[in-house]
Amino acid sequence: MRPALIAALVLLAPLAACSTVTEAVRGPELAPVGYPAQLAPMTQQFASNREAAPQAASANSLWRVGARAFFNDQRAGKVGDILTVQIDIDDSVSTKNTTASSRTSSTQAGVSNFLGLESSLGKILPGGFDPGNAIGTNSTFSNNGGGSVSRSEKISLTIAAVVSHVMPNGNMVIQGTQEVRTNAELRQLTVAGIVRPEDISSANTIKHTQIAEARISYGGRGDISRVQKTPAGQALVERFSPF
Repeated sequence: MRPALIAALVLLAPLAACSTVTEAVRGPELAPVGYPAQLAPMTQQFASNREAAPQAASANSLWRVGARAFFNDQRAGKVGDILTVQIDIDDSVSTKNTTASSRTSSTQAGVSNFLGLESSLGKILPGGFDPGNAIGTNSTFSNNGGGSVSRSEKISLTIAAVVSHVMPNGNMVIQGTQEVRTNAELRQLTVAGIVRPEDISSANTIKHTQIAEARISYGGRGDISRVQKTPAGQALVERFSPF
């Protein structure tokens, strides 16, 4: 049974690596176009897409009850609507910490009387015994530490997202994915989060700073990313090495 199992694994190994070999030869493939995948770790519950019943306009008035403007509101508000997310991140962090501590202690103690055996201890202990200088200790401790962090990030991107869920209070969950392939390198941008209808501009756009629980990911895969990535064996050794 064991040789047969080993033989089966050897035969199935090339099939498991087939996709990796294909990607290495032909380059990464784009994901199929469709409804955005579930990016946020939550169970999606879609709201009804039925339109509200039209309300009659008031007499001698151009204003329609329930409308946000005199004209149709083109901003996203229902499941399946699309809005534009503007990502403009320009953050920099710099911290520096230094710690220093030291301690010096000295102890000197003598035994003037020890059950009347002061003179006899000198005969028992090697090197003689001095009751006035029975115990003496000295200790010195010092510690110096320093650390610094310097980080700068700048990202300027635009992506279209789809409304995937409408909450009872009117806030909307949005998700979006964008893939761009250049030669054998694929770049993927994903965004997900919760937005308020009031924060969506008249141009149907919203800034990333107005997205609650924002999840923004920008990365890719391909020849360049594979060369830049640490080999799996080296990564395992560095991660679990006790030295």
